[in-house]
Amino acid sequence: MRILILGGSQFLGRAIASHACAAGHDVTCAARGLAGPIAAGARLVRIDRDVADGLAPLTGETFDAVVDVSRHPGQVRRAVAALKRPGVHWTFVSTISVYADNRIPGQRADAAPLREPLSVEVEHSTDAIYGAAKVACEQAVDDDAFICRAGLIAGPEDPTGRFAYWPARLARGGEVLAPGSPDDAVQFIDARDLAQWIVHAAEVRLTGIYDGIGPVRTRGEFLVECAAALNASCTFTWVDRAFLEAHDVRRWAGPRSLPLWLPLPDFAGFMTRDPSPTCEAGLTARPFAVTARDTLHWLHASSGPVIGLTSDEERDVLAAWHARRAN
Repeated sequence: MRILILGGSQFLGRAIASHACAAGHDVTCAARGLAGPIAAGARLVRIDRDVADGLAPLTGETFDAVVDVSRHPGQVRRAVAALKRPGVHWTFVSTISVYADNRIPGQRADAAPLREPLSVEVEHSTDAIYGAAKVACEQAVDDDAFICRAGLIAGPEDPTGRFAYWPARLARGGEVLAPGSPDDAVQFIDARDLAQWIVHAAEVRLTGIYDGIGPVRTRGEFLVECAAALNASCTFTWVDRAFLEAHDVRRWAGPRSLPLWLPLPDFAGFMTRDPSPTCEAGLTARPFAVTARDTLHWLHASSGPVIGLTSDEERDVLAAWHARRAN
């Protein structure tokens, strides 16, 4: 197949290009080329999707499949107008942030309510605006495409430093500050597994709307299995939401955060989506431990980002927790 990836120079886009090349496809990555190198074997066409004629360098080219990872509705609309033709398989990589209800566990893509679509383009966004923008992108693509609503994407080359916090922290061993309860749910997908499924979807011409997610596991299982895979000796101290928030420990991602932690019950449904339709459509997910081990190897080889609590911040919060309990 001749596959066009609108993007392809960072994380998931590069993983898609890499897997498509390995599978023997003719791969073109259309991007500014500023985020990083494209996969070996792919061809780069430099474009600028922020301008009206930014796709002009692709004029006259034909493709069997197109994969778009944009979060900007205007970019998606222009791509659809310029490139979407009968017979061309179209994949749009969306997000589970499109859903309006994050509280109810076990929701499925075919029934869960969506946010209202974003009506005005914005450059910088909150999670809610990001989700609303992706809803608008989905509407621009229409319903004859494969829409993959990705969950938390993890693994080597992740530029957010979000998932990487945990293998980096576990590898140091010792007492580990763990948020919430060991029974809290964790759900993510390795970028390489998601990429393989997206290429498979193009090969079999899969259409419809699916959540690009892996199985649901507990946070306790996640931490124990990852620590074992890293040969790390760890003990886990579980600290509740109220104490963490009182000590300015932030949720989900970024500086002074415990990544992948979302407070309950507000987000009880965010990492407990039903993966069965996705599994039936061909997505297979490698074990958490493999993703953790490979991510740590990548961190050591590349000095990739790790963002969350510093070791000093973690130590101070643990000391305050133990002091409170002693009193």
